[in-house]
Amino acid sequence: MIVSQKMVAEAEKMCKQSSMPSTTAAALDVQYHVCVAQEQNFQIDVNVKNGSSPSTPVFREVRVTESVSADISRFESVVNCSETIKSAVVESSPIKFAPSIRSGSYADIGSRDSMEDEHIRIDDLCAHLGSLFKCPTPSAFYAVFDGHGGRDAAVYIKKNAMKLFFEDADLPETSDIDDIFLQDLENSHRKAFLLADLALANEQSVSSMCGTTALTALVLGCHLLVANAGDCRAVLCRKGVAVDMSQDHKLSYLPERIRVEELGGNIYGEYLNGLSVTRALGDWDMKFPLGSASPLIAEPDVQRVVLTKDDEFLVIGCDGIWDRMSSQYAVSLVRRGLRRHNDPQQSAQELVKEALCLNSSDNLTVIVICLSSPDPAESCPQRRRFRCASLSEEARSRLKSLLEGN
Repeated sequence: MIVSQKMVAEAEKMCKQSSMPSTTAAALDVQYHVCVAQEQNFQIDVNVKNGSSPSTPVFREVRVTESVSADISRFESVVNCSETIKSAVVESSPIKFAPSIRSGSYADIGSRDSMEDEHIRIDDLCAHLGSLFKCPTPSAFYAVFDGHGGRDAAVYIKKNAMKLFFEDADLPETSDIDDIFLQDLENSHRKAFLLADLALANEQSVSSMCGTTALTALVLGCHLLVANAGDCRAVLCRKGVAVDMSQDHKLSYLPERIRVEELGGNIYGEYLNGLSVTRALGDWDMKFPLGSASPLIAEPDVQRVVLTKDDEFLVIGCDGIWDRMSSQYAVSLVRRGLRRHNDPQQSAQELVKEALCLNSSDNLTVIVICLSSPDPAESCPQRRRFRCASLSEEARSRLKSLLEGN
């Protein structure tokens, strides 16, 4: 794959453009439910008040207040992250830890005629890249791509992903992971998505009617960075609570709908020009010429978090999974499975089979990334044992008397 200087310059220009919600969106008083206990219909509301000015989305952590901690422990409530709370901070242990990474993946064609999903699973990024990029330990890289209009775009991006995200990327030189390093890494990932999109525009083997959604997850030491364009999803399990690390880019998501409408996108129900997503790589027959603001874009949302001992695993998957189950449903299913067999490969397969049982009509691809081992005390709860006691002859006689009313 050849990436020209013109393409790099165009990507850098696009990276500098702000992806913040429009002033119209900021002026709305939109109420997002960010914590729902399914069994009790109980919720916490976060309101965006008139005149608020959300910053560029940088997910760090999600705050779970003490008033709901009991409900979370009982019901494993869902924490949904939306555009308006991406800069919120989770109050959890500041002690950093080194994740113990292992993963498993599973894919199924489902009821479709062809398989258009692709994925990448690298548990040891340092060994994979060699001297190309000085990684902290541990380091890992994962990605899922959901193609549409054919599989060519997804196959192309998978084939060239390492070149786009690491070989050709303007990665920070320093090995110190500080705020400057992490911000540079975010910018590098945004640029990689845009370069991938431009590469598809110039790749003659890929039709202009073909495209793909994309989600990447990068682990560097105790830092997790997720970049997403489309409706694939990444969900972190934090002590049994599902924390969304990505936002589905669909017209049902209000900030995306407003952005598309302001740019004159053709909306038919929940579809943009026939697509169910508002962000994707490729699809150049639906995008405006370079330099013009298009309703369908490839710019990703990038979110990052500092991992702690409370973070158990990460699930990333294509929309065939999420169309049939909530983030919390998936997390709870995987968590129960890991506590039975401690095998992420088996958990990934169980998740796909559950989606099939729930009548998913799409291709299905999922990766389960374990960040720590299940607590042995919680994995194998001890069962209470009862000892059979025998009655003496005298006690048996007295009991018989009582029962007979003597």
